[in-house]
Amino acid sequence: MAAITTALLLSACGDKAPADSAAAPAATAGKGELNLYTTREPGLVQPLLDAFTAETGIKVNTVMLRDGLTERLAAEGERSPADVLMTADTGRLLDVVEAGHTQAIDSAVLTAAIPAHLRSADGQWFALSLRDRVVYADKDLDLSGFTYEDLADEKWKGRVCIRSGQHPYNTSLFAAMIAHNGAQATESWLSAVKGNLARKAAGGDRDVARDILAGICDIGIANAYYVGRMKNAEEGSEQRAWGDAIQVVRPVFAADNGGTHVNISGAAVARHAPNRDNAVKLLEYLVGEQAQSLYARANYEYPVRAGVELDPVVASFGAMNIDPLPLAEVVANRKLASELVDKVGFDN
Repeated sequence: MAAITTALLLSACGDKAPADSAAAPAATAGKGELNLYTTREPGLVQPLLDAFTAETGIKVNTVMLRDGLTERLAAEGERSPADVLMTADTGRLLDVVEAGHTQAIDSAVLTAAIPAHLRSADGQWFALSLRDRVVYADKDLDLSGFTYEDLADEKWKGRVCIRSGQHPYNTSLFAAMIAHNGAQATESWLSAVKGNLARKAAGGDRDVARDILAGICDIGIANAYYVGRMKNAEEGSEQRAWGDAIQVVRPVFAADNGGTHVNISGAAVARHAPNRDNAVKLLEYLVGEQAQSLYARANYEYPVRAGVELDPVVASFGAMNIDPLPLAEVVANRKLASELVDKVGFDN
């Protein structure tokens, strides 16, 4: 276990994916193998797959894809060799489900480990880990009881940083805001948040921490797991300085007893999976205690399985009250959220 964890810690340091794999594995079934199509970063997923192979003896043939997962599956049709489909975003996962590229799985292991609102009721898809969308704030600010709606407060004028509103992390958040508060209120909120920006909505999540350190802004929205990477970076490094400059506050939606917004990494079994039984074994392994610990301790993501020990940095953020809004309801509002981003000129 220690060796596996060390390998994952080392691998997770890399953020860049290689070029998409052009060749797919053969579509024939193999007793001791399965074929994975994934949009996740290799450094985050491969050590988990290696651990699965070490425990089960099942080889995982991996095809890494940046984009075009749905289109590839459509082109391959019934000849597709894909067994498991894995993505790093709820929307992309449900896209392949809605396109008819998945099949229902009835697994007591998955049902017991994953809360109902983090999996489909018909067994078509399952969350494997969570990424909470939080506030990065200057370490000296007092932000107790913060809500996502508070980002529109005029007191933050010229003090907010955020990446592009069209990035999937943000359209997911905005879609959840629509589900909670309605489209008209969300449009007004987006306009007000834009008016509070200290700079153009651009860059990445870690750039929010960088710009707080530089005094460009005081608060911003970003994913929590990046803070684990920054605060655990080498002493004296640039990223460590960014992490040390901020605190993390988990906002909640003010309406409807809302909680903290989460996106997911998740997976489904492909519709024409030639190695279906092995595919189910992989999903069940990934929600087990060992794999969930690797997600939590090395990737700094939030486990879907209860009772898994968190990385100390992530644990320091305090308890997370996950928004109970069904993820399918969030995804249903993605297109409207994207349209509102353009309508208010959020990225201009």
